[in-house]
Amino acid sequence: MEDVMLEQARQVLRMEAEAVLEQVERIDEHFKAAVEMIMACPGRTVITGMGKSGIIGRKMAATLASTGTPSFYLHPAEGIHGDLGMVTEGDVVIALSNSGETGEVLHILPSLRRIGAKLIAMVGNPNSTLAKNSDIVLNVGVTREACPLGLAPTSSTTAALAYGDALALALLSKRKFTASQFAVFHPGGSLGRKLLLTVEDIMHSGTENPLVKADISVQDALFVITDKGLGAVSVVDDDNKMLGVLTDGDIRRGLSKGVDFLKRPVTELMTASPKTITKEKLAAQALHIMESNRPKPITVLPVVDTENHVIGLLHMTDLVRQGVV
Repeated sequence: MEDVMLEQARQVLRMEAEAVLEQVERIDEHFKAAVEMIMACPGRTVITGMGKSGIIGRKMAATLASTGTPSFYLHPAEGIHGDLGMVTEGDVVIALSNSGETGEVLHILPSLRRIGAKLIAMVGNPNSTLAKNSDIVLNVGVTREACPLGLAPTSSTTAALAYGDALALALLSKRKFTASQFAVFHPGGSLGRKLLLTVEDIMHSGTENPLVKADISVQDALFVITDKGLGAVSVVDDDNKMLGVLTDGDIRRGLSKGVDFLKRPVTELMTASPKTITKEKLAAQALHIMESNRPKPITVLPVVDTENHVIGLLHMTDLVRQGVV
């Protein structure tokens, strides 16, 4: 009996996956027209829908709003009791209804038309009343629901959700929406830290920035590494321009050459022309540089200005401490 239950659960996932794949062919001229209409909209994108479609509508509105398209959800039942006052002539309304005959949604159509807002229907029935009274029709219908009774919205809501994501991300691309813009709308929690923090916010600068000149010995550089506690020093010329980086790992590996190497110039053991970053870059970008270094990741990253002067040092532990990792 349990095996039957597990197979039924797997079948639900297969059916819902198939429903999403059905939508691939629906990314057509109607989809393009919807994107262009929303792009040209001087107001907001208003999402409305009842029941399960309303839940999908709320998610669509949230995704649109966080990716550069001003948007909010309007409950159709509340709409006929005053909330239609939030809709203006410059808005685009996206109405979700699998049947296209949802009473609460149809009841607000005359008012939406009187207000002058544009109307996009996301329906499972392109011949429905909602579709016939819309400017653009997006057919998100599915062959069958995953519900064995064919009653509970399952495949249809999954398909609508995925189609809504496709619409939101097409608009994101069209607007050339950037990570820094995304960060403005997500200032809280670890996501905000990843996107808002710059290298300047967390780098070690001034007296905390470990620098040594090119003529210093490896031993003296080791004293600086120990004193500053960052596991590395930046090697600079007389103008404080970047020459290389020496890490405590480099020194440990140098021990295989004998103790005499401690008296040698730091330039003989340092990594010349290392990876660097500028202070205005996002901390997340610094993390990417560190993790993608080949042949193996690095733990420190010197910070330089536009003329290659070393102005700071960033350590992987700083990124961990700030929640960027």
